[in-house]
Amino acid sequence: MKMWLPKGRHYIISVPFIWLFVFFLLPFIFVAKIAVSEAELAIPPYTPMFHWLEGVLSIRISFSNFSWLMDDPLYALAYWNSIKMAFWSTVFCLLLGYPMAYAIANAPKDKQAIWLLLVLLPSWTSFLIRVYAWMGLLKNTGLINGFLIWTGLINEPIQMINTNFAVYIGIVYSYLPFMVLPLYANLVKHDNALLEAASDLGANKLTQFFRITLPLSVNGIVAGSMLVFIPAVGEYVIPELLGGTETIMIGKVLWQEFFNNRDWPVASALALIMVTILIVPIMLFHRFQNKEANT
Repeated sequence: MKMWLPKGRHYIISVPFIWLFVFFLLPFIFVAKIAVSEAELAIPPYTPMFHWLEGVLSIRISFSNFSWLMDDPLYALAYWNSIKMAFWSTVFCLLLGYPMAYAIANAPKDKQAIWLLLVLLPSWTSFLIRVYAWMGLLKNTGLINGFLIWTGLINEPIQMINTNFAVYIGIVYSYLPFMVLPLYANLVKHDNALLEAASDLGANKLTQFFRITLPLSVNGIVAGSMLVFIPAVGEYVIPELLGGTETIMIGKVLWQEFFNNRDWPVASALALIMVTILIVPIMLFHRFQNKEANT
């Protein structure tokens, strides 16, 4: 039994590493290989990296795809729009999610599970169906415009669908639970004795929040922000369905390069640059996640 336990631990630990190798590292290497190739009218639509010529192996690598991305302002605009929209969506999620998480964490113990269930309940429905529902709400003949016209607040429909406003609503609505849950997990562990001590020293509720609660919840804020920001940068479905032609995000550009233009090398180069951009927030997320686990 003593001889089996170390081996058993190794087998268990190896499972996530095998998973990451098969479903992350191998696809990443494959995408990197395509990124340094050239587009070709063939199946698959790119030139092979390795060539055998008279028994000699030659390797053909081209960085023209990366230089093409640097020269065309469209791709820089797509990256900038993606980062900007993901950033502001994260801010909106934080402004909405923090009060929700704070209220749930301070609710009676027997009610917290119910409130958390209500936060998670929309996620049980298909993501695509929820986005389509917002299309019905935001369109010119939708429920929101119909209600505003019926109340007399407006005389003609407000253009909400096919705008950046609709994209922000879709992202915030879809990713809000990813902000609430880490914040709740952090806030529920706070020691109320600290607030009682601050109250005995004369601190009011507002001072207690900004001097004790908010600083102690920084790890939860960072974790929730990264869980929203990272997937929002590469979002495709929401900009495609709710955004207009002027809504250019990197996920949408990737789709067009892969499936419309069939330029796999350029699309792969776009994906590599996006992963490189996201390395910093991913590292920050893991850092604060480890801190949260140790507290």
